[in-house]
Amino acid sequence: MRLVTRGDLDGLVGAVLITTMEPVEEVALIHPQDITDSKFEVRKDDIISNLPYHPACAMWFDHHELTESNRKPPEILRGKHALMPSVARVVFEHYQSEKLSRYEPLVAETDRFDSAQLSIQDISDPQGAILLGFAIDSRTGFGIETTLFVKLMEQLKTADMDQVLKMPQITQRVAVCRENDLTAMQALRDNSRIDGNVIITDFRNVTKPPVGNRFLIYLIYPQANVSVRVQWGPRKEFVAVSLGHSVINRTCATHIGRLCSDFGGGGHRGAGACTLTLKEAERSISDIVQILKEG
Repeated sequence: MRLVTRGDLDGLVGAVLITTMEPVEEVALIHPQDITDSKFEVRKDDIISNLPYHPACAMWFDHHELTESNRKPPEILRGKHALMPSVARVVFEHYQSEKLSRYEPLVAETDRFDSAQLSIQDISDPQGAILLGFAIDSRTGFGIETTLFVKLMEQLKTADMDQVLKMPQITQRVAVCRENDLTAMQALRDNSRIDGNVIITDFRNVTKPPVGNRFLIYLIYPQANVSVRVQWGPRKEFVAVSLGHSVINRTCATHIGRLCSDFGGGGHRGAGACTLTLKEAERSISDIVQILKEG
């Protein structure tokens, strides 16, 4: 079987659980839009996790709300879909196996990271699984290749988190993150503005967006309750937009996942993303900001 997932902490921990329970021989990391836009060929032996549903797959696990832009699963489903803090939690609850009991603390930390239930200290000085989450998150500026993902997956099965964080590739990333936080803070200040309750960060004029903790923006603008981050997709073929509730000022009432689904993307209540064509980008971003101001 092949596991098809995304390369973030939730995808990683979900992969640890799934490969403990299922005979997975291969891992593929893709972007959710690759499923939505039919850019990825799904095989009949695929386990899809933390991604939109595809009818060709053997099993499916997800925790995001279903949107109009995604296919709907059948009532009888191999796998599990539930609105939980993380897909790792969905997988953990699905199997309810003694084999997975040792991972419960890791799943709990993944819940916190993926649902952004973070403290100011988690943002300013992350530790443990939260630090690992930032070190492999594409929104931090790194992303992760399949080889490292699989190596981390296997390490998490046998080593404690302190040992995992001492892996050379992770140690290097953590050092870069910590060193670049001040640079990232300045870049965020230089390329962000406030419109009512909304922080708008536009990195399209920045050749290389800074590597840094994606929640730093809320330390700079604690009075705002939601953020919109705009940057180029690969080869500037589209505009990538990420939205998120502030983890400090938790007063935003807009359901981000539903809003993003209206623009061809998706997510959950507190965070989401969508991709926009070059032609529609400016108008759509303006519409998104206006909806967030009214919400």
